[in-house]
Amino acid sequence: MKNKALFIVSAAILLLAFAAGTIAYKRGEMNRVARIAEHNRAPLVRSHSPTLGKADAPVVIVEFIDPACETCWAFYPLVKDKMAANPGKIRLVLRFAPFHEGSDKVAAVLVAAHRQDKFWPALEALMSTQEDWAAHHTARVEKVWPHLAGLGLDLKKMKTDMYSPDIAGVIAQDLEDARTLNVTKTPEFFVNGKGLPSFGFGQLTMLIDDALAGRD
Repeated sequence: MKNKALFIVSAAILLLAFAAGTIAYKRGEMNRVARIAEHNRAPLVRSHSPTLGKADAPVVIVEFIDPACETCWAFYPLVKDKMAANPGKIRLVLRFAPFHEGSDKVAAVLVAAHRQDKFWPALEALMSTQEDWAAHHTARVEKVWPHLAGLGLDLKKMKTDMYSPDIAGVIAQDLEDARTLNVTKTPEFFVNGKGLPSFGFGQLTMLIDDALAGRD
């Protein structure tokens, strides 16, 4: 009987130790994921980044775009639809990764529009006319200006501002952060600091839904 009792006690101790070890591992894994997400947040959002949505939204989507990227424009309305379906819960932060020829100049135009508080109207105007100024993935900045007329922008000022050192610095910072985060294609998304496990709108939706449900 004594041996049986000793066996039972030993087994119980082992089970408790295993359970404690499992809990400690899961906690450590959660802390590791949280540290990675926190590490990612530093180069994800900069003070110059255009944002859409409430500042205190629980879900933050950071998207790196190339103005001449057709897929970026294909994803943009889908992201906005997701935001509309979850009012006040999602904030979109836009960053530039102008990898295509001439895209850096169009990015500079958009940053200049941001200086006049017209970033989102300018972005949507160019998004809807991309075929005209970015044929064959080559951006031609001289062709964007007619599409920005009527938005209340000072186009003459923009044409000067887009070559200013501070706007060049914004784009350089975005590119540096893109390299830090291993962004090699566009669009690239991060949701509350987490990157997509693989590319696709379904994967992005899953990541957003997990974040909305507090599973991030």
